[in-house]
Amino acid sequence: MITYQPKAKEIVRGWHLVDAKGRVLGRLATQIAGFLIGKGKPNFSRHMDSGDYVVVLNAEKVILTGKKEEQKVYYSHSGYPAGLKHITAGKLRQEHPERLIEKAVKGMLPDNRLKDKRLSRFKVVIGEKNPYQEKFTHAKKD
Repeated sequence: MITYQPKAKEIVRGWHLVDAKGRVLGRLATQIAGFLIGKGKPNFSRHMDSGDYVVVLNAEKVILTGKKEEQKVYYSHSGYPAGLKHITAGKLRQEHPERLIEKAVKGMLPDNRLKDKRLSRFKVVIGEKNPYQEKFTHAKKD
């Protein structure tokens, strides 16, 4: 028997429309990461990028459980001395609600060469209007 290896030209990319309204952030991010990686596809292979496109609507209406609004902190460093910056999840939601979902999904993707390609197929939209509607001729709504 021969192990089947999918070819790059055999990959068919679909579109998934995900509504974040009333969904818990972590559970939503794992579902999106699975779509971007392509884990649900029969021709999934870890070393190839066989994932789909994902569009998330209503990013500002995602739910954070517990006291994460006040206690969860995102850190970044500029590279300069005393360049550590931090922002709470509640403040990040007020200023840039799409970044909450982007950071969660980015953290759930494996750190390898395919991560940037997978993230380029991930779109987050504030509100219910879908700017990628023409792409959804054969899309699945999740």
